[in-house]
Amino acid sequence: MSDPLHQLRHRLQRHRPWRLRTAGREAGVLLALTDSADPEVIVTLRSPYLSTHSGEMAFPGGKRDPEDPDLLATALREAEEEIALPLGQVEVIGSLGQVVSKHLLQVTPWVGVIPSCLPLEPNPGEIDSIHRVPLSYLLDPANRRLDQIDFAGKVRYVPAWHWQGEVIWGLTAYILAELLNVGFDADIPMRPRPEHRETEHE
Repeated sequence: MSDPLHQLRHRLQRHRPWRLRTAGREAGVLLALTDSADPEVIVTLRSPYLSTHSGEMAFPGGKRDPEDPDLLATALREAEEEIALPLGQVEVIGSLGQVVSKHLLQVTPWVGVIPSCLPLEPNPGEIDSIHRVPLSYLLDPANRRLDQIDFAGKVRYVPAWHWQGEVIWGLTAYILAELLNVGFDADIPMRPRPEHRETEHE
């Protein structure tokens, strides 16, 4: 893969992500990759003292504020608040399918490229630490596990990654798997999520 970010830009331009038809509370997250030869995915470890998703690995993001013109603005604002990522340093290259969190938030993931040398600082009130996970690590099947779960009488396979003593799992892992499948043909098994029964392509 000579230029993974060039390939990702090209793939996302053609990608038609799922969009939910039903209305609900909305959130936006930013899946940021560094512009290095082996791009790194920025993942945060949320503070153990938060009321929701405490101690989990997650992408910067949060609920849409009334002042946010759209969900991209939400994702960029939250990234600036959580990890001091200036919105002017993000080259947005596309979005992924909407998903519903366990707290019933309709989450739209946005994909962006940032300078690899950019210093990032965790907001101590929300973020415990910031992790830069190499794309090559995530694409190596040896570093990935598939958990089998029974949901609504059906078997589903949920990807997860161990990283520096933490686990990337749940909604974050599902979003990450879509990025790897769409951008890099990772062939990670992903059964449609329950909310995708009532969705449409953009």
